[in-house]
Amino acid sequence: MRRICAVNRIARPVSGTLLRRLALASIIANVGIVVTGGAVRLTASGLGCPTWPRCTDTSYVNTAEMGVHGVIEFGNRMLTFAVGLIALATLLAVLAHRPRRRGLLPLAVAVFLGIPAQAVIGGITVLTNLNPWVVGLHFLASMAVISAAYALWRRIGDPDGPTVPVVPTPLRTLARITTGVSVAVLVVGTWVTGSGPHAGDHGAARNGLDPESISQVHADVVFLLIGLTVALIFAFRAVGAAGATRAAIVLLAVELSQGVIGFVQYFTHVPALLVGAHMLGSCLVLLATLSMQWSTRERRPAEAPSPWAAAPAAEAEAVPVTA
Repeated sequence: MRRICAVNRIARPVSGTLLRRLALASIIANVGIVVTGGAVRLTASGLGCPTWPRCTDTSYVNTAEMGVHGVIEFGNRMLTFAVGLIALATLLAVLAHRPRRRGLLPLAVAVFLGIPAQAVIGGITVLTNLNPWVVGLHFLASMAVISAAYALWRRIGDPDGPTVPVVPTPLRTLARITTGVSVAVLVVGTWVTGSGPHAGDHGAARNGLDPESISQVHADVVFLLIGLTVALIFAFRAVGAAGATRAAIVLLAVELSQGVIGFVQYFTHVPALLVGAHMLGSCLVLLATLSMQWSTRERRPAEAPSPWAAAPAAEAEAVPVTA
């Protein structure tokens, strides 16, 4: 009897609170690896370990001869294992959670598998001597993992039930367009980085784009994003979507803060510290964008559908039928 009780204690399902905390830790860890990866590039330590998966041709760890650059690069590689362990713990917690909620497992698997995939892309950046296009892909892969981790965290916090819209269809479309422009800002931002002075190593190539011209393109897309966000704030407020309005206001605040950092770093000749802050800001812009997108719908009990979901049918019934 005692043995059975001990087994039951060990097999006790993971609580939703613990599961959500692990998912939040996964978000923070993945944002952290972006920031530390930026530190590798900004300290010109991108080739501190000149090969991959080993650090040298004969060692998996850095050597004293490699100096501080080897320490920084190898340390960042070790942090990948820490991020992976958090993702694994989250995946195991999802498997142990009862009752098993639909949609959690695919997201947890995506986050867990995204870590080694992102690490492989990082290895390719080393093997290609920090090719700027591959470096940009490495950053965007991290953004994809953060997106999956955020979706997992939000899904855990949502109640069971169908997903229903809280704003009308045109505003959901506008929110999707805004999300697409936000992604475009991140993509074009990697082109700006690839044309700038912080290559990750003094001998690394640049992408050949004119820094001033591509920075202007980046700024134009940012202005478009800010304009769309302002439009969302007024539109959400007009339909009484308080939660969506708050999310859009937070997004605007993050965008403006990130824009200030971007302009200051441009006019101060791209100091490393501000570039690092800008990379953190990119993660925050992504998370704020996802929060805004998520706020356009919510999960409700089946007996309480959204009025916006029923609106098209009601409008159809109101149209007179003529012979």
